[in-house]
Amino acid sequence: MSYSTTGRRSGRRADPGADRQAGADRQAGAGPLGTIGRACYRHRWITLLTWIVGVACLITLWIGFGAPADDSFGGSDPGQVMLNAHFHRQSGDTLTLAIQSSAPISTPAVRTRITRALVPFEQAPGVSGVRSPYQGIGQISSDGRVAFATVQFSRPSAQISNAEALALINDASAASAHGLTFSLGGDVVDLAENPYGGPTEGIGIAAAAIVLLIAFGSLLAMGLPVITAVFGIGAGLSLIALLGHIFPAPSFSPIIASMIGLGVGVDYALFIVTRFRETVRSGSTGEDAVAITMSTAGRSVLTAGATVAIGMLGLLVLRQQLMNGVAIAAAATVAMTVLGALTLLPAMLGFTGLRLARPSRLHLPRRASAVARRDERRGTRYANRSAAERWAAVVQRRPVLAVLAATVAILALAAPALGMQLSMPDESAQARGTMGYASYATMARGFGPGFDAPLIVVASLPAPGTSTAALAAAVRTTPGVASVTPVVVSPDGKAAMLIAYPSTGEQNPATDVVVNKLTGTVLPRATAGTGLRAYVTGPNAGNVAFADITGKRLPWLVAIVVLLSMLLLMVVFRSVAVAIKAAVMNLLSISAAYGVLVLIVQHGWLGGLFGFGEKMPVTTWVPIFLFVILFGLSMDYEVFLLSRIREHYDATGDNSAAVGRGLASTARVISAAAAIMVVVFLSFVLGANVSVKQVGLGLAVAVLIDATLVRLVLVPAVMELLGKANWWL
Repeated sequence: MSYSTTGRRSGRRADPGADRQAGADRQAGAGPLGTIGRACYRHRWITLLTWIVGVACLITLWIGFGAPADDSFGGSDPGQVMLNAHFHRQSGDTLTLAIQSSAPISTPAVRTRITRALVPFEQAPGVSGVRSPYQGIGQISSDGRVAFATVQFSRPSAQISNAEALALINDASAASAHGLTFSLGGDVVDLAENPYGGPTEGIGIAAAAIVLLIAFGSLLAMGLPVITAVFGIGAGLSLIALLGHIFPAPSFSPIIASMIGLGVGVDYALFIVTRFRETVRSGSTGEDAVAITMSTAGRSVLTAGATVAIGMLGLLVLRQQLMNGVAIAAAATVAMTVLGALTLLPAMLGFTGLRLARPSRLHLPRRASAVARRDERRGTRYANRSAAERWAAVVQRRPVLAVLAATVAILALAAPALGMQLSMPDESAQARGTMGYASYATMARGFGPGFDAPLIVVASLPAPGTSTAALAAAVRTTPGVASVTPVVVSPDGKAAMLIAYPSTGEQNPATDVVVNKLTGTVLPRATAGTGLRAYVTGPNAGNVAFADITGKRLPWLVAIVVLLSMLLLMVVFRSVAVAIKAAVMNLLSISAAYGVLVLIVQHGWLGGLFGFGEKMPVTTWVPIFLFVILFGLSMDYEVFLLSRIREHYDATGDNSAAVGRGLASTARVISAAAAIMVVVFLSFVLGANVSVKQVGLGLAVAVLIDATLVRLVLVPAVMELLGKANWWL
């Protein structure tokens, strides 16, 4: 064959096991995946049209019948239920209009201007009422130059569009002049100023295409993985919106799903295209090459996709509505990208034919050695060994030293994770120059940072007129509570409500202590024997409750995901050691990613480079997401690498040689795959939302560590130490 190389020929002569491998390849197309691939190859037009029509129908259904996003943290919140039942006007979302004046706010001229500025807010659609600074107690600061008004909606935040929020932001900007500044703040404002998504998906696709072009040196080979991934993501995102009627998903779930789908979709197609090129160059026809490829690389893709889906579905263990929605969304997107790689891609390979086997026009420089080397232990000669094989040999000669060095490096990166602080991002984490941050800064100057974290205390009354004085006093005297609003009784006289403002901000761990103290001890003691039932509710209390429940159930999540993934690998590779080794190494990669994330986000190291203008805690749900996503993604490289090592081991029975050759045969493609994931994930750091930026950064760091320290050092070293025990079962 014209595509064979001298090195390949000499390798075959030196290794009788290669003939057995070639025979195995000729029989590889007999499996179910090979049969599916062969059918899609033969009926390529039908397969392609089915995908086009199917995705078009899904997108049409998405546009017409997609479920709205639901950012509720789920679960039963009796306090919110009570608010909805008895305080209809207060059951919707609330925005804070911070006011700063160069003159005292109580002066008649300033009062007139403020009252006039509130009119557009009172007339805005969906607003049930506006309480001016002159109507409530404690709405003007002690120095008289900062005040706030509350804008009450009759709808929850999920039902307030960005257009409505932007209109109110414009009203606040228009009213600001001549020493009087209005700044609107709240979750709706933050989302309108920093929407999820944006140009990051396009940047990620462009970056992935560039890496593919460099890796393949061919526009045709570059285009196939990108097209396959786009089809899979389109189908997956449509399913997210449709499944949202059964499993409500938060507004950030599509961006998380597209991030994962783009990374794995391109990678899975990359592995299949690479194996197809190798098989065609070895002399197979296009149809046979597809069948062989799907029975080998396709099997690895199916296994890798299953591990990612297992990781994401592990979120169901937390039994939180928000987590359930994201788990289903990401798993559905991964499933569609795997389906695209196993069906659509073989069809498109049928259109390309043998053109993919042509030599690449763009070559990366490679070092080659023409000096024959001798392995003294086995007495086998190797010629023209690749850089990856030579590197594996270096590591295998000093496996203990390699394991210790890599482990120390990873543990050093992971050490900062021991001081990780978790909190939901508040407006103090918003970009400077946004109205959300301006509102936070104004309120913090006038009333302290705790006004950004109001705690709503609602109580049911056994009879109209029941005294709530003892309850209010108990809340007011709780350590960490700065002030409490007067008690308000519902129109039907069956419930009462007050708002407690902590002395610390939402991201301060001390605020979490206040919430837990109110819920666990203060309210039960204050209502004992009175017939009152009191609850702490509101967004901040919901965040704390979510963090508490998650912390209790997280060990179960970790245990289930790890055990299921190990069981899957054990079945696929028929090896106990391989499964345990993969799990341990993945946990090391994840720990290192946590540590780097803490250094950048929490301690501010290189924070400006990645768009984190201020130090902030890690978002509460980010470590959970990173674990389930990374455990699946890290398994991808393990599966693809170990699949090739297993093939060589089955052909030769030589563990050390199999590790070196498996590493060499996958080095280029796995490096390209890792580079694609890194650039795709880093593209999401360019977005505005700080939580999504943290996810993108953590994923990029973990993949980089996994593709370098783990794959290049730990895998060959540990497999050398284990020897034949690698394949025991």
